[in-house]
Formats: sequence, structure tokens, C-alpha cells
Amino acid sequence: MKLSTKGRYGLRALVDLARYCGEEPVSISSISAREDISERYLEQLMSLLRKAGLVKSIRGAAGGYVLARPAGEISVGDVLRALEGKLEPAECAAFHPEEGCEAAESCVTKYVWKKINDSINDTVNGIMLDALVEKSRQLGPGKTDCGKACSSR
Repeated sequence: MKLSTKGRYGLRALVDLARYCGEEPVSISSISAREDISERYLEQLMSLLRKAGLVKSIRGAAGGYVLARPAGEISVGDVLRALEGKLEPAECAAFHPEEGCEAAESCVTKYVWKKINDSINDTVNGIMLDALVEKSRQLGPGKTDCGKACSSR
């Protein structure tokens, strides 16, 4: 499974938001400056995250974004699914009854796909935003990701 820039940048932006969100909303421009992500792209990502109920937008001169829930209640899985959709590296019709699969009863590879899908979801659902914020604080000021090395792959 390969995540798009939506997932990678969106997670970085949300970690940044969680890290710097206090009493005041965090502006797109400040996230953009710290994370080196264009404001225009961040606006698109924040719109998706808002629709998923992960962030709230605050209007006005001192406006920006805040988390809709505490960082300890938002998982990496929540963020990635909001931005990427399903996190299934192998779609198997046997697990989606509405799609139907003629070979579902005799297919042995469906167990491999299920195990891979379950492992990915268990992993991303077990990592909470607050843990990433703490890790970013350990890395130093303004560091939420490995930066351009990751984003250029």
C-alpha cells in the first residue's frame, strides 16, 4: 500500500495543528510555513478533515483550525481514512458481500488479504495523534516529519 501526498501531508498538518493548537486556532499560513506545504493544498486537506469531523474551522481575523476532538481520541487511521478512503492494499470481493465473489467459498488467498488489511488497520488505529505530537516535541521545534526526504519519494 502506498499513501498519496494527501495522506502524508494531511497527517503532518494534523500533527502540527495538534502540537500548536492551544487557546487560539492555528492558521493555514502558520502550518504551511512550518511544514513546507502549500496553503492552497492545505486548504483542500483541511476541508476533507473538516467533513470527516476531525477539525473545526474558526472564522475571523484570529481564525484558523482547531481539533474537533482531543488529540488522544484521533487515530492515524481516522486521518488516513478521511484523506485516502479505505486502507485496503488488496481489495477482495469476498469481504464485501455487496460486490459478491464467485470464488469466495474456495479462495484461500482471501485469508492473506484479510490478515494484511487487519494488520494495517490495527496499526493505524492504535497510533493516536497525541503520541505523534509527543514524538514531534522530542525531535525539536517545528519537526513533525522527516521532511523533504519523505515527501520527495
